[in-house]
Amino acid sequence: MGEMFFRRVLAALVLVTALALAPFGAATAQTAEGTPSESEAPEASPAQALIDILQDDSARTELIDELQRIAEDGAEEQLGSDTPLTVPTEETSIGRQLAELTQEVAQTAAGQAASLWQTLTQAPDAFDGLDGSELGVLLEAFGDLLLAIVITVVLFIVLRRLAIPFYRRMGASADRSGLVRTVLIFIASAVIEVVVVVLAWAIGYAAILAVLGEFGQIGIRQSLYLNAFLAVELVKVAIRLVLSPATGGLRLVPLGDAAAQYLSRRANLVVGVLGYGFLLIVPILNQSVSYSAGRSFSALLSVIVILFVAGLVIARRKAVSGWLMAEIASEPEPGEADPEADAEETLKPPRRRTGPAATLAQAWHWLALGYLAVMMVIVLSRPTRVVFDALWGSAKVVLVLFVGVALSGMLARAIARGITLPEDVNAKLPLLEKRLNQFVPKTLTVVRVLILIVGLAVICDVVGLLDFSAWLDGDVGARVLQALFSVAGILIVAFALWLALTSWVDYRLNAEYGRVPTPREQTLLTLLKNAATIALIILTLMFVLAEIGLNIGPLLASAGVLGLAIGFGAQKMVQDIITGVFIQFENAMNVGDVVTVGGVTGAVEKLTVRSVSLRDLQGVFHIIPFSSVDMVSNYMRDFSYHVADMGIAYREDYEEAKQAMFDAFDELRQDPEQSVNILGDLEWFGLNSFGDSAIVLRGRIKTVPGTQWGVGRAYNAVLKRVFDERGIEIPFPHQTIYFGEAKDGTSTKLRIAETHDDTADPVGHAPAGETLEGEIDSRVTDAPQDGED
Repeated sequence: MGEMFFRRVLAALVLVTALALAPFGAATAQTAEGTPSESEAPEASPAQALIDILQDDSARTELIDELQRIAEDGAEEQLGSDTPLTVPTEETSIGRQLAELTQEVAQTAAGQAASLWQTLTQAPDAFDGLDGSELGVLLEAFGDLLLAIVITVVLFIVLRRLAIPFYRRMGASADRSGLVRTVLIFIASAVIEVVVVVLAWAIGYAAILAVLGEFGQIGIRQSLYLNAFLAVELVKVAIRLVLSPATGGLRLVPLGDAAAQYLSRRANLVVGVLGYGFLLIVPILNQSVSYSAGRSFSALLSVIVILFVAGLVIARRKAVSGWLMAEIASEPEPGEADPEADAEETLKPPRRRTGPAATLAQAWHWLALGYLAVMMVIVLSRPTRVVFDALWGSAKVVLVLFVGVALSGMLARAIARGITLPEDVNAKLPLLEKRLNQFVPKTLTVVRVLILIVGLAVICDVVGLLDFSAWLDGDVGARVLQALFSVAGILIVAFALWLALTSWVDYRLNAEYGRVPTPREQTLLTLLKNAATIALIILTLMFVLAEIGLNIGPLLASAGVLGLAIGFGAQKMVQDIITGVFIQFENAMNVGDVVTVGGVTGAVEKLTVRSVSLRDLQGVFHIIPFSSVDMVSNYMRDFSYHVADMGIAYREDYEEAKQAMFDAFDELRQDPEQSVNILGDLEWFGLNSFGDSAIVLRGRIKTVPGTQWGVGRAYNAVLKRVFDERGIEIPFPHQTIYFGEAKDGTSTKLRIAETHDDTADPVGHAPAGETLEGEIDSRVTDAPQDGED
């Protein structure tokens, strides 16, 4: 609507101006015909003519009528353009749409092919500007620039020679350094490279100002050369930083020394030819010969460079393909093979790689040659400005590829190398290096993927397939970029907090540094780490969701409702948690304690807010939820006791056995391994009970908690030896057969029969008529009777 209104206003203003100028133009024409001298009089301004029309009633009426007619025609035209939108159109079938699409594609391809053929046929015209006179101009220019070239080149070579030992030392240091130190060394080497180039350029500039021509003035050709020198050498610095032909430790791409040196020399040659050609020779030809000569020379130079690069691509296609295949291959090199593997398996050649990456690695030269062919067509058919744009776009693509490959290679080496902390740090924080090596490689892998995505987007933006820069400048791109950086920052900060917390807990639990943590501290610190980790995960998730644009208010409300539902459905879990919290408040058990929980006795290995994990004497691991715990028996509080119940025969002397137990305790106390665990004297309880075959004497030893079992075993061993030395019997079960007595004290008679007949009664009764009568004592035991042998 606004565009239509603007068009109407513009048409009205044009019409008003035309009507205002029409009478004035007619009058002027008549005057010119009548008196030619009056035609040179100054014309009246359009504004004055419009004022005259508005002041004339008849002219003003005609103007209004004309404007109304134009407005009605515009309304009818607009109505006519809107009406077809309401008229239903006939639907086109899918086959018809496909036919039209293929027809359009074929026509476009044919048109482009014809245009390409016409361009190729006109390609020789690109060199028409060269007539042979350019050589003399270039020789003259070379004579003017000889001194400037000698000064800058000699200075640059001297400064480079002085800086080479620094590069080698920094490269050797980078081989032994970690990621951060390597990055700092790389930055330092880049600064030195740039300083060398700038110093050579600045000193050369100052020398030329002082030596050539008038003092303080410089010619245009010398200025062109110095600017070209600075630009070319800075580009070469970037190439050297990526390839680092002299120092492998600073090389950003995974290349050998020979390959890096070969590629560096060729790249420097191409940059030098293009740089000095376009920044020095072409401007000289444009100024001294003609623009056509400069255009033709730039085309010739570009064709030569393209053919040279195409020759390199064809000559090195197999070597580059092999390098790419090695980079994507997953098999180790022969020197990295498993030493325990079979020789046949180790020497087996790697299997042929498949997939998009392998296909691209094997056919890379076709893509490169196609790109060079397109550049050739552009050079031969387009103006110089378009050629410069194409070359600049190509340079940006190459720069993006080099930077992406360099960064990706550096990150890949950092991932493979891992993070190594100093020994003293590992001793204090033994799990810190492991945690870093679990998080940092994954983060760097994500960064490598982001580098790939950004690189592809930038390349698509350069070649015109995707307007990535406009997307970034827009609201959506800015929001996405801001969200990505915010989420990354939140995750990094959350990991740093978690790492600091867990490292502090590990340091506090490390008994070799600082004071030894108590079992209570171990339990609380472990629970603190678990609870803080859960809280940190929840908060991080909330912040991340908020940063990506999700409203977490409904999520929190939903979480509350869900928590209520889970609370009703999982009452046992809630009971576990509540009971566990109160158990921890009451300090009922800690990690390392020996407890009896839920009928299971074992050492506490892990405590959470809802369960306890025990390992019993047989090594069985038990997980007991707190909801099933009705009593906790802890053997590790303050002190413990070993209760010694010692059985002796009924015939033994009580006092003698008591003294033996005290003597055994005194001997136990003299043992240095056991004396540190004994907290007091032997507590004597006396004769504790009468057993079936022994009387039981009881004593008790107070010990350090947790050592009562070891002290008891040691005391039992000493006690057995002392009893054996003093002849105190430790009885085994006895059986007494009692036949009863008469009131006068006589014993009942017992019939004993001796027989060898298999038919004898299995219980030992003698057959009838074969008896042996005799009297025996009414008490028969397994001990010998008085008077027997």
